Amino acid sequence: MKNAEIKGLTIAELQDKIGSEKENLRKMKFAHHVSAIENPMRIKETRKLVARLKTELTAKERQK
Repeated sequence: MKNAEIKGLTIAELQDKIGSEKENLRKMKFAHHVSAIENPMRIKETRKLVARLKTELTAKERQK
């Protein structure tokens, strides 16, 4: 997801996206511990995406 797309989301959409990405990250980590996943860099990318979403959520909440 691009930063421009993230900035266009509302607070509720950001919260939903964070929840779904965290769940996705948890599942990927579990799958990687059981047996190596095809692309382990996806774990890192997902973790960074969650951080970007949280940063934008915090910025939007402070604006209010």
